[in-house]
Amino acid sequence: MSKLTLKYEPDLNFVLIAITVPLKDYRFCYALNKQLNIRFDRIDELSLKNYPNEELVYFTRYFCNAAESETDYYLLANKGTEGFLIPEMKKADFFILIRNYIDDDSLEYLISRINKIPEVLVATEVEPKKLKSKENLIF
Repeated sequence: MSKLTLKYEPDLNFVLIAITVPLKDYRFCYALNKQLNIRFDRIDELSLKNYPNEELVYFTRYFCNAAESETDYYLLANKGTEGFLIPEMKKADFFILIRNYIDDDSLEYLISRINKIPEVLVATEVEPKKLKSKENLIF
């Protein structure tokens, strides 16, 4: 009897920005809205199972849709109720996940505007394929 091997490659068709900032999520969201002239709205929390103890971990999440470019922006807290969304990046406080198309110039402009927020220590693009826990970003 032959074996059938199924390889699963998650769809990582998004851009990820890691941000280190010592603010609460709602304060940072307000600063982002003001700086970028957009409107992030809070949506349901992202829930993931924490292995090995199988507890649910909840992460704060905000959403913004740029209708003119059909681009979706998600602001995700890296620190949840009982752990990290991306454990290998514990120094990052938040991630902005951008779905649909964004060109390189727009991305550079966005990162430079985020870095101009006085409380932001650093904002930089991260390659999702290089992350060990990239599956946590698929929702």
